[in-house]
Amino acid sequence: MFTDPAELRAALQGRGTVGFVPTMGYLHDGHATLMRWARQSCDTVVLSIYVNPLQFGPNEDYASYPRDLERDLKVARSAGVDFVFAPSDATMYPPGFSTRVSVNGVSDTLDGLSRPGHFTGVATVVLKLLNLVRPDKVFLGEKDWQQVAVLRRMITDLNVAVEVVGVPTVRSEEAASLGLALSSRNSYLNEEQKARATVLSRALRAVQAAYAAGERDTQALKQAGLNVLKTEPDAQLDYLTVVDSNLQETPRIAEDPFNRILIAARMFGVRLIDNMPLSANNGAHP
Repeated sequence: MFTDPAELRAALQGRGTVGFVPTMGYLHDGHATLMRWARQSCDTVVLSIYVNPLQFGPNEDYASYPRDLERDLKVARSAGVDFVFAPSDATMYPPGFSTRVSVNGVSDTLDGLSRPGHFTGVATVVLKLLNLVRPDKVFLGEKDWQQVAVLRRMITDLNVAVEVVGVPTVRSEEAASLGLALSSRNSYLNEEQKARATVLSRALRAVQAAYAAGERDTQALKQAGLNVLKTEPDAQLDYLTVVDSNLQETPRIAEDPFNRILIAARMFGVRLIDNMPLSANNGAHP
């Protein structure tokens, strides 16, 4: 494990292609899947663990965000990670730090509305990490679909020499919580709450089913999901939307392999997000 970026870069010399998985720690099998994908296609795998204060709002859970470095190191080791980079706040944001990276357009909707400044914090820290690690590929989980879109845009616009690899969402297979998208924040929920939180994925599947039956009107598709959400009184909806590859919602859905259904809701005091493809072949972003 490295805390000093210069020491990490020295260790990476002559290590071939480098795959990078940026995380905030408290790793679960979704993270481990990213690491395994990196392991399969790269000579060297670097994992970062850093809870980034810049992407938390003033009333969010930065202080209470789950942390367990020793557990994370065991997960990383079992997934084949070569190096862990765990920088300090002083390394990432030294005294006088005053630069932010804003990605307009794709950051302005959905979570960008609900969490002002969040994507600026994400883009800033990821650009810094990419500059420090200098990987050939970066592996990002598609559970955070809008975040992946923001980072793709940033990497393209700023000519960052890295390939983005989107990895499909990993879902719980436990009997009590089938279909729940894995997230570090799931640790805030007990087993009964996790089971009830699957209403989000069930709502998304209802939209998929309506689309498969021939429905193309956006409002009708969304209503199919809302009908499922109504069955769970503890689901406080933030948004449910159907968007195209540009994260834009249109009155009717045109066939596009990158159409997506996205949902965010607060349940039992925890904000949860999820998404699924909406196209003839259920395609994901390459």
